[in-house]
Amino acid sequence: MTTSNKVTEKMSQREFWVRTIVGLVLAAASAVLLTLAFAPYNLWLLIWIGFIPGLLAQYRIMPRRIAWLATGVFVGGFVLGYLGPVFVDGIWYMKYLWLIIGVIAALANIGAIAFQERTHYRWFILQGAVIWVAIEMIRNFIPVAGTWGYLAYSLYQQPWLIQPVSIFGIFGLSLLILLVNYSLALGALALYDRFWPKDDRVPVQFSLATRWLIGVSVVAVAWTGLSLVLFRTPDTPTVRVAAIQLARPPSPSFSSPEEFRQFLENDWKRLIDDSREAAAQGAQLIVWPEEALPFDPQVNHTEELRALTADTGAYLVMGYNVMTEKGRRNEVTILTPDGEFLGVYGKEHPTYMRGEESITGGTFPTYDTSLGTLGTVICFDFAFTDSAREVVANGAQLIAAPSWDWPAIADKNYAHPLFRAVENRVSIVKADAAHDSAIIDPYGRIIDLVVIAPQPGRATLVADVPLGTANAPQTRLGDWVGWIALAGLVFFIALDVITARREKRGDE
Repeated sequence: MTTSNKVTEKMSQREFWVRTIVGLVLAAASAVLLTLAFAPYNLWLLIWIGFIPGLLAQYRIMPRRIAWLATGVFVGGFVLGYLGPVFVDGIWYMKYLWLIIGVIAALANIGAIAFQERTHYRWFILQGAVIWVAIEMIRNFIPVAGTWGYLAYSLYQQPWLIQPVSIFGIFGLSLLILLVNYSLALGALALYDRFWPKDDRVPVQFSLATRWLIGVSVVAVAWTGLSLVLFRTPDTPTVRVAAIQLARPPSPSFSSPEEFRQFLENDWKRLIDDSREAAAQGAQLIVWPEEALPFDPQVNHTEELRALTADTGAYLVMGYNVMTEKGRRNEVTILTPDGEFLGVYGKEHPTYMRGEESITGGTFPTYDTSLGTLGTVICFDFAFTDSAREVVANGAQLIAAPSWDWPAIADKNYAHPLFRAVENRVSIVKADAAHDSAIIDPYGRIIDLVVIAPQPGRATLVADVPLGTANAPQTRLGDWVGWIALAGLVFFIALDVITARREKRGDE
């Protein structure tokens, strides 16, 4: 080997490592940008550009044969940044979820560059956006996943921008975010190819990037304009509601008579006293937390509770927990001022990764009252799109939602009911046992909110909230954008196979 060849080989090895390091740094930068876009940082503008460094790393900076590592770092790093603190004390597979997802994302992208070069990047934007949304849709069916980390949640503080969710659902907003990111990334690739062309890469045509940028800009402007048109002050009647938040430590047990007596002396008295205080402030509907009672109020302490609603003239929404031979009943019922129990709702989506169960889910009752049509869901039900939609499809104008969150999700979890409110045009009252309670109107405006963490804290929220119209197209259509994205995922898998075979035949 000549001296010249040795120098060339040495330089190529050096370039390999430099490009690898720079690429991994850019991929990590994408993970950081996306994490900062969400609560508790709330730098929401970053959600529109967060993908760009990672995509540039994958398609141009990283050496081709290991470019898929960029996706693993980018996606896994985001999951770690967003969900890592949430499940630090959870089941083992939730602790390492970031690594599992990162590996899957990396392996799934091994052939990504080859496909884009075979198709000359014509499908770059649409494929990237559709596949990500399709994966979000798939997660909505997984009991331990739900909608956690959906890109749209980064915009929970921007009600002026999220109103088309009532038509297109949360998947529609995620799709818009991805289209913006991928169109900007395609423009970045085109610029890179113009100034640093590589002979071993199929370049992105500037005209293609320009057309996509113009088209996506039009879509983004149309979305914003539609959102501003839909964003309005409700003209429906208002109800004064209250959310009673206890200061419960995690997972109290009532396994002994002494512990049960202590509950009666402490939490029971607090619930009664805080409810009377809320009623004194005019509350017509009072919501207690998930598992506020360790007994069925239709069986135990019934007369005391009826006396409370009779004295206050308020409807009382009570979460309770009952152990039976068949399993745990995690339920909620409503007691009227006349002393009538309206019905029972069983938790539809137990938090399985924290060892929870609920054996009475599957029905979504609503109740016609003097206040309006009421419905209930419980806590983790809001992490899925179906429970609130089912309740509103049955006519609910206001959803009362007992919850019991753990400290690590207190600054994130109220984004879930906020989007369920917009999707279905319904007001929501979330009463937590320890950390985060909220009152949200049908347009995603937070009327009142308290977040206390990491230690549990006591609070009472009282506010006037408008009844929802329960007429959002999303309620009737369901997650239609997500289903289209799933069909798109199948299309792109097939297209990848077809184009690969055509290329192989051409080579032969």
